[in-house]
Amino acid sequence: MRIRLHLGLLIFLMASYSCKQNPSTTEKIVSKSDLGAIPEKIDFTFDVKPIISDRCFKCHGPDKNAIEGGLSLNTPEDAYKALGKLEDHYAIVPKKPEQSTLVDRIYSEDSNLLMPPPESNLALSDTEKAILKKWIEQGAEYKEHWAFIPPKPQESPINQEDWANNEIDAFVLSKMKFNGLSPSNTASKEKLIRRVFFDLTGLPPNPKQVNAFVKDSSANSYEKLVDSLLHTIDYAEHMAAEWMDISRYADTHGYQDDFERTMWPWRDWVIHAFNENMPYDKFVTYQLAGDLLPEQNLEQILATGFNRNHKITFEGGTIPEEYHVEYVEDRLTTFGTAFLGLTFECARCHDHKYDPISQKEHFELFSFFNNNKEKNTVPLPEETPEPYITITQKEVDGVLDFINLQKSQKKEIPVMVMYEREEVKPAYILNRGVYDQPTDEVYPNTPESVLAFPENLPKNRLGLSKWLFNAKNPLTARVTVNRLWQRMFGTGLVSSSYDFGNQGALPSHPELLDYLALKLQEDNWNIKEMLKFMAMSSTYQQSSKISQELLEKDPENTFLARAPRLRLSAEMIRDQALAVSGLLNKEVGGPSVKPYQPEGIWEETTGGGGGSTAQYVQSTGNDLYRKSLYTFWKRTVPPPSMMTFDASSRDLCTVKRQETNTPLQALVLLNDPQLIEASRVLAANTYKLYPKTNKEQITHIFQKATSRLPDTDEVNMLIEHYDNMMRKINSNEISAAEYVTIGDFTADESIPTDKLAALSLVTHTILNLDETITRG
Repeated sequence: MRIRLHLGLLIFLMASYSCKQNPSTTEKIVSKSDLGAIPEKIDFTFDVKPIISDRCFKCHGPDKNAIEGGLSLNTPEDAYKALGKLEDHYAIVPKKPEQSTLVDRIYSEDSNLLMPPPESNLALSDTEKAILKKWIEQGAEYKEHWAFIPPKPQESPINQEDWANNEIDAFVLSKMKFNGLSPSNTASKEKLIRRVFFDLTGLPPNPKQVNAFVKDSSANSYEKLVDSLLHTIDYAEHMAAEWMDISRYADTHGYQDDFERTMWPWRDWVIHAFNENMPYDKFVTYQLAGDLLPEQNLEQILATGFNRNHKITFEGGTIPEEYHVEYVEDRLTTFGTAFLGLTFECARCHDHKYDPISQKEHFELFSFFNNNKEKNTVPLPEETPEPYITITQKEVDGVLDFINLQKSQKKEIPVMVMYEREEVKPAYILNRGVYDQPTDEVYPNTPESVLAFPENLPKNRLGLSKWLFNAKNPLTARVTVNRLWQRMFGTGLVSSSYDFGNQGALPSHPELLDYLALKLQEDNWNIKEMLKFMAMSSTYQQSSKISQELLEKDPENTFLARAPRLRLSAEMIRDQALAVSGLLNKEVGGPSVKPYQPEGIWEETTGGGGGSTAQYVQSTGNDLYRKSLYTFWKRTVPPPSMMTFDASSRDLCTVKRQETNTPLQALVLLNDPQLIEASRVLAANTYKLYPKTNKEQITHIFQKATSRLPDTDEVNMLIEHYDNMMRKINSNEISAAEYVTIGDFTADESIPTDKLAALSLVTHTILNLDETITRG
């Protein structure tokens, strides 16, 4: 049966074994050692490094203060040196495993000598032990961590098959063949148009667009479709939605009282930047250092609001320096996660346990963000924390013409931005990361392991941005294309898109990652071109149907022999319902709105400080039906329905959302008034178009929701469901009059209430289908 309804009880039973996990604990490292086979030639990066990083670095890693027994395995110099008071033994003697105590200890049967020690709850498999021993036999060669080596030009593999559309396919096909796999068939045109619509715009195609694409037999029909989608404002808004997670955007300050802030003009700028296809290096530079650009304009200064999206306290009695440190740390963490894929926060209190980043280097990078002209304590909730700019109609008539001021009730809009202090604020290494324990003074600098900071660059945020986009920086382009790949394929080529360090996943296709990173740089950081390149690949256009062979050989789809089957995001589930019903208000920009949410949530959780966020005042009219991008985001109480579907809390920079399957998700789909109301409106609109037969009505609704026509069995099942609903309505098991009044949109009184209710219930069922909330 192809129709699969999300029934609460069924999902509850299935989800009993499911829980929300931190992605960092569940990422699978793609390594040959996972396969149980021992390679003929041991590769340090892919075979050895994952083992010692996971099992050894806690006690024998980069953190000099945590080294046990005087042994660090982080570098060859440390790993090869003599140990013990007499310096009479060695952990590793290249090509001599019989003289290497590491081999003795990992094979020891004495629990007092065994490594890793039993009390660590870490253990090596027989395969992993054999790999380490063979690596030492072959010379114990070390290599620099792959992510810290600049991308190298890659020649596309030569394939004799016609399947490949571009270089992506050549790399992917080569990896498939090596692993005994073959590509899947191309997805049907109905599936393909649905997939690319959601991936590029966040919205489904309508039946007219689906039918036109299916009938278009021209050779470039798909390319024309991709080009058209990339030039829509829907594309810009969809890209902006992801950037809200990365930038930790919210409409409140956070902390206990969580007062309202006004940052939506910055969000309007993000939409504008994506709509203009601003090059990524320029897009990031404006946000990091727009105020430091020569002859900067108001747009560039507004963009620096990115740096002010962190939480800000209004609580009395706070210590200014303490929160200054917390705000700067937030900017540093965001910088590391968003642009470098590194966990700099782990080096705040001590040298990084796993990556070659010292505490000193942490605070050297910290100092780039330390010199901001910022008021760290704000006594009044209505006060905008300095520095800020004020936007009026005059500015909107000028360089800020992309801001939707018409929706604002205020004529003067204060927006937080970033400015440098006239006098440099000294930065120090903080003992254990504590604000009031400064030790040695430090100066702006970047980690040597990534890229030394060039002497000719200014030691400020503008210089840091130039360093970020230096052609020799090994991380920026890789991290960026990996996140774009994650957007189009569900999982990045490096699955831990938030961590490219030693504890992160290894790239599944390292040569392809380097190829794409260099291509992005050569194409002047053109995001639209890169997304089109990915969308045009045969890899992207494959069917998501999975065979038993694929399930057994590659259950995680690491080798991309099929398209991933992905559930829609929280925003897309809601926006799809609004779009197919005809309710969606596509006005662009302006202040955030407050759609339906359960009553009393804000009131029950408010910190008691009063203000506009003490009570939830629901929006009215068309504002109820704006895209989810514009939903008001209160940090302490994010939109509950969206959080149920794994939306980011926006407390911190998030580049990859959790993926869960829980009973609450089924309950939201079944009970959210927005979905019930959308079902009713879609049913009413369909009834007017096809007033005579259930078959026509159901076929139309099904295609709008799933982007394909139902087959005979599906139509018959849904007609049977309609008849069953009518029987329940006629027997008063269901109150039709009550059901059709759920939601603020006025019920259509020209349609018989019983027929409208029955068709609405069928429509709601269709909107609950697994296929409906999947992008194909």
